[in-house]
Amino acid sequence: MQIIPFELRAEFITLDRLLKATGLAASGGGAKSMVADGRVQVDGRDELRKTAKLRAGQVVSLAGARIRLLPPGRAAALPALRRCHWRASIRFRRRPDDR
Repeated sequence: MQIIPFELRAEFITLDRLLKATGLAASGGGAKSMVADGRVQVDGRDELRKTAKLRAGQVVSLAGARIRLLPPGRAAALPALRRCHWRASIRFRRRPDDR
């Protein structure tokens, strides 16, 4: 089973955004359908809330993977493992020819 440590950048992250940010779901819609189908567990219990707020210390499990949520600054202590970071904002640039 693949274990993925995930460092939070804020107090919480929603379940659908976590699945998308870690790459376990190809899109937000795919993440929501995984949750709706009952394929995701949080702390060992089935989770059906797509936008459940997840905080540091919780563990999310699904087929073949387990995500451990870490508080900000803790992922640096795990250099040998794959680390995931979530960006709270995305910037869009306009090209000069776009109108």
